[in-house]
Amino acid sequence: MSAKNLLEVKNLKQYFPIKGGLLGRTVNHVKAVDDISFTVQEGETVSIVGESGCGKSTTGRAILRLDNPYAGEVFFDSVDLLALSKSEMRKKRQDLQIIFQDPYASLNPRQTVGQILEEALEIQNIVPKNERRQKIAELLETVGIGAHQIDRHPHEFSGGQRQRVGIARALSVNPKLIICDEAVSALDVSIQAQVLNLLKDLQRKFGLTYLFISHDLGVVRHISDRIIVMYLGKIVEVADKTSLFENPQHPYTNALLSAIPSTNIENKKERIILKGDVPSPIDPPMGCRFHTRCPYAFDRCRSEEPKLHSVNGTHQAACHLVEDGKVDFSKLPTNY
Repeated sequence: MSAKNLLEVKNLKQYFPIKGGLLGRTVNHVKAVDDISFTVQEGETVSIVGESGCGKSTTGRAILRLDNPYAGEVFFDSVDLLALSKSEMRKKRQDLQIIFQDPYASLNPRQTVGQILEEALEIQNIVPKNERRQKIAELLETVGIGAHQIDRHPHEFSGGQRQRVGIARALSVNPKLIICDEAVSALDVSIQAQVLNLLKDLQRKFGLTYLFISHDLGVVRHISDRIIVMYLGKIVEVADKTSLFENPQHPYTNALLSAIPSTNIENKKERIILKGDVPSPIDPPMGCRFHTRCPYAFDRCRSEEPKLHSVNGTHQAACHLVEDGKVDFSKLPTNY
């Protein structure tokens, strides 16, 4: 029996208005996320990757309605989140939590760790007041911080410990889905591995579902079941972890993978250097948004926007090259 879809995003758009003129009218929009759809199954870890500015963090914020989406639909556990009132959405946030990138900026420096964690319990009213301190102590132990540190302030902890506090805060309300927004990118490499292993352990223990947002493909490879690749507000490839790393089907994904450092001297992959800069999301290119930097672009790419085509099973890529089957980039001539 296949797992059910816990999260279903349909045609999500997040446009930010640009004001101009004496009257401050909207003259244009920043198309940060432009008509994307995907699902996340119960118990699964789906990662969204891409360069800075591709729209991955904006997608996470739109799902949680930290910024209300411009258009589209977001269903969580079959409930339309965009149709909920503010008070209904506040209650629903017990099931949807987020771990932020900066573990220091996301914690109130004036509060102790105990007060920070108690705040979430108080808002959702899921633990009686006289039992909260015991619950907080258990949470700290669960994420690898001794309960004796409950009365310390955030500045008394290391970066990795602060992020563990952020994880404990997300766990405190017994969520079903946690959005990890660059949750380990601010940490040292050795600490990253510890936090990733903690997240995987917690997933097994509590049956959690993750939407993991990152620019680091090495990190994504360690934790993901499926991976969504975004470029300039669009999804360009979706695949399970093994298929994506072994057989990428979009030129942008292929370039990203070539940039991962390798210790295999005998089978070292040639680095693909993309020319030019990422275009502006205010005025994205016609056709395929990647064609201005793509080494394999042809005339059709400049005029017609590609749809997500199935390559093999659940592997999809938005590229005109994949319409007739799998692509072997090593056999394609480049335009560079």
